Amino acid sequence: MINALKEVESRRRKILEMGGQEKIEKLRKSGKLTARERVECLLDENSFVELQPFVESRNKDFGLDGLPADGVITGYGTVDGRPVCVYAQDFTVLGGSLGEMHGLKIARLLDFALDAGIPVIGLCDSGGARIHEGVDSLKSYGEIFRRNVEASGRIPQINVIMGPCAGGAVYSPALGDFVIMTKNRSCHMFVTGPKVIKAVTGEDVSYSELGGWEVHAARSGNCHLVADNDVKALQLVRKLLSYLPLNSGEYPPVVNTGDDPMRKTPEIYEIVPEDQRKPYDVRMLIKAVVDNGEFFEIQPQFAPNATVGFARIDGKSVGIVANNPWFYAGCLDVDASDKIARFIRFCDAFNIPLITLVDVPGFLPGVEQEYRGVIRHGAKIIYAYSEASVPLITVVVRKAYGGAYIAMGSKHLGADIVYAFPTAEIAVMGPEGAAEIIFRREIESSKNPEEMREKMVEEYRRRFANPTRAAARGYVDDVIDPQYTRIRIASALRVLERKQKRRKHGNIPL
Repeated sequence: MINALKEVESRRRKILEMGGQEKIEKLRKSGKLTARERVECLLDENSFVELQPFVESRNKDFGLDGLPADGVITGYGTVDGRPVCVYAQDFTVLGGSLGEMHGLKIARLLDFALDAGIPVIGLCDSGGARIHEGVDSLKSYGEIFRRNVEASGRIPQINVIMGPCAGGAVYSPALGDFVIMTKNRSCHMFVTGPKVIKAVTGEDVSYSELGGWEVHAARSGNCHLVADNDVKALQLVRKLLSYLPLNSGEYPPVVNTGDDPMRKTPEIYEIVPEDQRKPYDVRMLIKAVVDNGEFFEIQPQFAPNATVGFARIDGKSVGIVANNPWFYAGCLDVDASDKIARFIRFCDAFNIPLITLVDVPGFLPGVEQEYRGVIRHGAKIIYAYSEASVPLITVVVRKAYGGAYIAMGSKHLGADIVYAFPTAEIAVMGPEGAAEIIFRREIESSKNPEEMREKMVEEYRRRFANPTRAAARGYVDDVIDPQYTRIRIASALRVLERKQKRRKHGNIPL
């Protein structure tokens, strides 16, 4: 028995060395952690339990002997005392390439996480498929992807891109719920690399220009959060997990934040201008309402005219969806629609109530938007809100015009409670445009058309665009003083916490 244990420990030490000291030192010089250091940094101290460390591939057939853990560490541990599964690809072992057993280890971990009902975190650092293993490596990608889909909407799936993520490797993160990237120069995502693009299309593009964090955070929308380095990226994972339940059958943890739910918010008077034409940053409004002003924004650089993220009110996790007039007047466009719809579906899958703050003049007009399918993308928001079964609380802050009013969590799509500020304007279109149509004759026949137009705009605003008209029809539950916004939302969350849930669903990559 003693000799057998020594043999096992000897093999384990070789695995712990992973790709060799020389490669590890090179990795550290680049500012990156080793795979095992990443796992240790993510999890609570001494909580990691490794699974299948002795798995070996068939690489001996290709003259490659003794690949430590086949290039990927898998196991489970805890984050703030709550269980999670984690895998970490090791770039020092054949560039983190995915072979048959490497992929099956990840697939088996996903099975384990799904059976246990706990989140899975992937620390990705892979050059793609292991070419010399041929179709066996591709098979393992398929095994992973199928399990990503089976786990979607049942357990949270978070992926951190900490190095190259190329070819088939990109699709597992894309099928998950959140993607975090680091600003390290070697960190990038793309399906086909610069050399292939050069050969096929003749385009010259660098790794960073093609798939760096700036591209995916601001343009493609593939990245949800960005961190300066490995350590900060793993800290973001821990923070994100604090807002989420372990699985779709549970509720997020309630935290004693020390912030009185009955706290008034008179600062909103200063944040939101009465003049509908003046912009403001809706994130200031959100921070005034939520516990301790803490707002964990998701995709802040992508489609900034829409703001989404997590916060707490009365200690409970909530998802925030808001139009941001600071960018494009808060209009909805193709990207904002995708961003909002996907976030709604995630929150609904994981029992997180949704607070919607509305200040939207409509969908962004333009030929490009129509050609890109703004109709189809806008329909995603309508579908997502209509299907949601979590508590839905909407506050109309200022503008709520036309189809965008309906789409942004209106009573007509199933919102449980809709409040409006006295500054709210709920109408088919803005007063300026509406007055031009309704009172066209009066304006044209007037001796002073400009003065008459202004007069008719105010008339339309008084008669049709004020919130009391919508409240009189039952489309708004109450017109509230902004200083009671937090109080009203906290009260509504308490009443709705027993709301009956309907069927759940996956979180398709919209």
